[in-house]
Amino acid sequence: MTLTLLLDLDDTLLTSNMDDFIPAYFKLLGKEMAAHVDLRILLNYLMLGSQAMEAADSPAETLEEVFSRNFYPHLGVERDALSPYLDRFYAEVFPTLSYLTKPRPEAVDFVQWAVAQGYRIAIATNPLFPRAAIEHRLRWADLVPEDYPFEIVSSFENFHFSKPNPAYLAEVLGMMGFPDGPVLMVGDDPVRDVQAAEEFGIPMYWIAAADAELPKERKPVAGQGSIGELRAWLEARDEQELVARYQTKTAVVATLKAIPAILSNLLADLPADVWRYRPDPDAWCLNEILAHFRDVEREVNLPRLRAFLAEENPFITADDTDLWVSERGYSEQDGRAALKEFVAARMEMLVILAQLSADDWQRSARHAIFGPITLQEQFAFVAEHDRVHVRQIHALLKKGVINE
Repeated sequence: MTLTLLLDLDDTLLTSNMDDFIPAYFKLLGKEMAAHVDLRILLNYLMLGSQAMEAADSPAETLEEVFSRNFYPHLGVERDALSPYLDRFYAEVFPTLSYLTKPRPEAVDFVQWAVAQGYRIAIATNPLFPRAAIEHRLRWADLVPEDYPFEIVSSFENFHFSKPNPAYLAEVLGMMGFPDGPVLMVGDDPVRDVQAAEEFGIPMYWIAAADAELPKERKPVAGQGSIGELRAWLEARDEQELVARYQTKTAVVATLKAIPAILSNLLADLPADVWRYRPDPDAWCLNEILAHFRDVEREVNLPRLRAFLAEENPFITADDTDLWVSERGYSEQDGRAALKEFVAARMEMLVILAQLSADDWQRSARHAIFGPITLQEQFAFVAEHDRVHVRQIHALLKKGVINE
């Protein structure tokens, strides 16, 4: 199985003190925009928009949409009038901030080695910047994005969650098709990287000195050291040590929360004929997968959730929902409409889950197949069901349904 690497950028692949970088970035942006927006107002709402992105916890909006909603309406200038100047800033002015960073040659060596091993790589940097800014920072790290097969580079245009929300890691892995093999998060921040990885259930290599210690409430990381030591550490590992385990409540909720965002990203702007394409007679097409998602959510998952909460030890039936694909003629249905209906049902579920107490998650039921089961265990199955069908969609796309 192929290892999937989620690589943080700042102070992992690139030396960059964000306590110095962010003020310099804001100051430079303010200077460039001073002729168009009052500087005090600009900086105030730039900070407000950034804070709103960090607090975002819904798959309904991208981080860019969250930022824009909290930024542009307060400036007294139309967004369309400012866009050309912002585009110019990121193309021509932002690169001058490179003096505040320093490449790590050992990080470049590691990435080149990982590519040669055939590992799948995501640049799992906190997606609070536009893609243009993140690509500049990759160049400052001597990792020119055009020269490397990075599957994901997270940015605010297409991500809905940020670190340390574990839903961010779910979104990264979901965009990669929830790889079955070993997974490793590599990063330096005890909260944004280590805590997020622990809460989502993926192994963590902490970029830190050998004598550095995490807070006592954190679980031990899989590995610890410099980026230059990571290759030798990986070569000494059994891949089974790096298998992700998505069974905790935080991992279950993160997956359920991220799925609408993942589906919306993977399926955006597909041609009409793609939705009915199947690579072989036994494969499901996108229309079928999305109709299945919708009906299982509305007719199985939500009723089961309500049963857990309304009854004492309810009986949970085993429904063969795969039969619905042919019985209900899913292939002829509108997959795009089904996606919207699924998202609406999932949002309804997330509202209920957000209100549950720790005791609620341990409420019990009797499952027709699994016997005694808790609500948490039941919804771990729901999250795995979601991951299975995201893998199915990702495999369809990789077979050439989309001309990337």
